[in-house]
Amino acid sequence: MSADIGALFDERDSLEIAQLVKAGEVSASELAEEAIRRIEQLNPVLNAVSIPLFDYGRKAAADPALPDGPFKGVPFLLKDLGTLWEGIPLVNSCPYFKDFVCPADMTYTRRIKQAGFVLLGRSNAPEFGWCLATEPALFGRTNNPWNLERTPGGSSGGAAAAAASRMVPFVDASDGAGSTRVPASHCGLVGLKPSRGRITLEPYPDYWYGGATFLTVTHTVRESAAYLDAIGGRVTGDVYYTEMPETSYLDEVGRDPGTLRIGVTTASPAGLPIHDEVVQAVRDAAALCESLGHRVEERELALDWERFWGAYTRMTAAQTASGFEDSEALIGRPVTEDDVAPLIWGIIQKGKAIDGPQHYRDVDALRQISRDLIVSLADCDVHLMPVIGHPARPHGHYPMTMGDIDRYNAELMGPDAVFTAPFNASGLPGMSLPLHMTADGLPVGVQLVGRECDESTLFRLAGQLEAAKPWKDRRPPVLAS
Repeated sequence: MSADIGALFDERDSLEIAQLVKAGEVSASELAEEAIRRIEQLNPVLNAVSIPLFDYGRKAAADPALPDGPFKGVPFLLKDLGTLWEGIPLVNSCPYFKDFVCPADMTYTRRIKQAGFVLLGRSNAPEFGWCLATEPALFGRTNNPWNLERTPGGSSGGAAAAAASRMVPFVDASDGAGSTRVPASHCGLVGLKPSRGRITLEPYPDYWYGGATFLTVTHTVRESAAYLDAIGGRVTGDVYYTEMPETSYLDEVGRDPGTLRIGVTTASPAGLPIHDEVVQAVRDAAALCESLGHRVEERELALDWERFWGAYTRMTAAQTASGFEDSEALIGRPVTEDDVAPLIWGIIQKGKAIDGPQHYRDVDALRQISRDLIVSLADCDVHLMPVIGHPARPHGHYPMTMGDIDRYNAELMGPDAVFTAPFNASGLPGMSLPLHMTADGLPVGVQLVGRECDESTLFRLAGQLEAAKPWKDRRPPVLAS
C-alpha cells in the first residue's frame, strides 16, 4: 500500500478513492477496515450507524469479483428506510420490523452493487421517516457533528452525520418531503432530490405518487452527479417516464452554464418568518450568481400552502396505512399500537379513516397544484430559495411521541417542509448546496430548484458555484480521525 488511508478519507472524494483502488494503490479491504475503525471511534458520539454490517462488508471487499464500477471499493452506508438489499435487515427504525430481513434486492440496490460500493451498515433514520430529525426510540438519536446538541436533520440524518464526520466516504439517502435536502443543509453537504421517475423504485410500483425518491448526500457536486449516472434510469413498466439524458451528469459538472435567468425567493408561501441567517444565505448566493453573470430577480413562490399540505399529508397517511396492512404478510401479524411510535400510529389511523373519494380528490388536487407551480416557475432556468427556514434545531423539536398527527403536521413538520415538500409532489429537481455558515458555526444550505427533468442545468450551476465559493475544506468539530 502506497496511499495514506487516513488522508484519503480526509482529503479525497469517493471518485478519487475508487480510482486508487482500480490502480492498485489501495485495496477495498484496507478502505473497509479504515471505515470500520472510524465508525467504531465516532459512532458512540454521533450514533449515525444503527445496524453495523462489518463482516458482510469485509467479505464483499475481499471478493475478487467486486464490480469494477465508478465507485469500486468505496465504503458505503445504506439508509435504514425502505431499501431492499438481499440478506440484510430492514428495520425502518420501527419495532414492528425489527426481525425483518430483505428477501431480495431492488433494482436500485443492484445498481449500487454494480457501482462497486462496499456496504458496511445501515444509517440511522427516524421511525418510518416522517420527521426532519433523527431520534428513533428504537436506536436513539443521531447528533450533528457541527454541534452535538443540534439535529443533523431527517430522515437521512444518520447518513448526513456519517458523511460530514467522514466515517465513510459515501452514503445512501432518500427524500419524501425534504429528507435529503434538509440533512444536507444542516450538515454542510450537497443533497439532490432528483426528478420524479429519474430513479426506479422497482419492485415498488410507486411511492407517494413519485414524491419519494432515493439518492445521496455528498461532499462534492461531482460525486452526486456520478452517483445519479450510476443508479439512475427507469425499467420497463415503470409508472413515470423520465429517461436519462444522453450527456452524463458528471460531464455536466464544470461545464459553462451560460447566462441563466434565476428567480430568488426568501418569503415563505405559508407566511412564516425565516431566520435571518437563512435569508442572508439566499441573498449571498443570489449575489454570487449575479457576479458570475447570471440574471437574478426576486420572485414569490406561488403556492396555496394550506391546500397543498392538507392534500399531501392525507395522501401520505393513506399510503402509509396501506403499507402497514400490506406488511402483515411479511411480518406474520397485524401491526399494533405497541409496535410503533405514537406519531406513526396516528398516521396509520388517519390513513385508515380516509375513504376512496377523498383520496382521489387529494391526488387530483396535488396534480393541479403541482401543474400550477411548475407553470409559475417555468420562465426561469433555476430558482434559488431556502432549504428550510432556520439552521439545525435543538434535539426534541419534532417529538414522535406526539400522537396528534394533525397538530404535528400543522405546527412542526409543515412549517419546516414548506420549501421542500412542494417539489416532491411536483417532481421538480431540487438541490441543497452548502454555501453559508452561521455566526455560531452551523452550516446552512441554499436550494436550487430546476425546471422539469432538468438536473443538467442544476449540475452546471452547482459546479460553477462550488468553484467560485469552495466548501471542501470545511470540517465539523466532531470528525473521525
